[in-house]
Amino acid sequence: MRPDAAPQLLVDLSELVRHDARSGIQRVARGLLQALLAAPPAGYRVRPVYDAGGYYAYAASGQDAAGQPCHVPAAAGEEQPLQVRDGDLFVGVDLALEAVVRNRAVLADLRAHGVRLYFMVYDLLPLRHPEWFADGMADAFGRWLETAAALADGLVCNARATADDLLAWLDERPPQRARPLRIGCAGLGADLAATLPTRGGGDAAMLAQLAARPTLLMVGTLEPRKMQGQALDALELLWQQGLDANLVIVGKPGWRMGTLAERLRHHAEGGRRLFWLEQASDELLLRLYRDSTALLAASQGEGYGLPLIEAAQHGLPVIARDLPVFREVGGSHAWYFDAGDGAQLAAALRAWLALRESGQAPASAGMPRLDWAASADQLLACVRDQRWYGGAPVRLP
Repeated sequence: MRPDAAPQLLVDLSELVRHDARSGIQRVARGLLQALLAAPPAGYRVRPVYDAGGYYAYAASGQDAAGQPCHVPAAAGEEQPLQVRDGDLFVGVDLALEAVVRNRAVLADLRAHGVRLYFMVYDLLPLRHPEWFADGMADAFGRWLETAAALADGLVCNARATADDLLAWLDERPPQRARPLRIGCAGLGADLAATLPTRGGGDAAMLAQLAARPTLLMVGTLEPRKMQGQALDALELLWQQGLDANLVIVGKPGWRMGTLAERLRHHAEGGRRLFWLEQASDELLLRLYRDSTALLAASQGEGYGLPLIEAAQHGLPVIARDLPVFREVGGSHAWYFDAGDGAQLAAALRAWLALRESGQAPASAGMPRLDWAASADQLLACVRDQRWYGGAPVRLP
């Protein structure tokens, strides 16, 4: 037990401290942590923590490969296990599937010592569409959600659409617990320049090519649901039809995408009108958001759609698939399409380009958006102030 009276806000970074994949969720974890450290909630000490193997420990300060400050696991033998007391808050902002399940008894013990437990839920896609994910992901995610729902005081979602989906899921599978599970919402921030950016401005020849013609930008790991393949199909048709435009894909290769990765690496338009940036720095991504013609958000399923917010922050128009969560985030400040194949997407892109030429394409600048400080405030409204969106049913043990 900790003798001092100041309660702790324990921010779990179990995945981020070991490997920053610079994915959407890890951008969220970095952004929320930086905002909380910059302006700690009154009366609380913000402490980054991680799974040290059978227990949680305080993260150490370090530097990433670019020399930027970050949090890392403590050196072997120097780990500092958590010291907690009644009133501390544990918030899992990272998606640590295995750690939470492995540490179920540890987390239950924290609760027994008066620590309130909360976890962020970014989407339920592995459960709703297991075919989009690597083998075993749906099972791992299901075990994580079952554990979190059984132990947590509350689950905080990043959008109302996610919260509604989670409530529906829990209604079908009530967690075994003695009291209701509270469900909250905290929108995500967007401020790449403030979230420990990596440096590297990109190849000058590539940037010159991007300035030569309209450029469609896609941001996100190559995954089946992200539909980069359909976008490439569409651009190939447009190129054949004489339309001169660039497609830029920013994202590392993900699961089940070997065929598309090879197609991108060896494409005849590679380095001319097609650019796949597997390891784009934050600095280059900022430039792409500023200098592209539109963001193409073609994903078939998302928990939020952080690139929409990041694009709007830089005034980049947004072309988005007509998903409920994209409608929630983008409102009237994005242009929406439905497309079952590359030909339909090509037609949609031609329609948007015509609107752009006539000055009628929706502008993104008015899209409601948060910075990370405001996002952190919404998170605190749930976990500290107990302002919730709803409650899930329970199944008494």
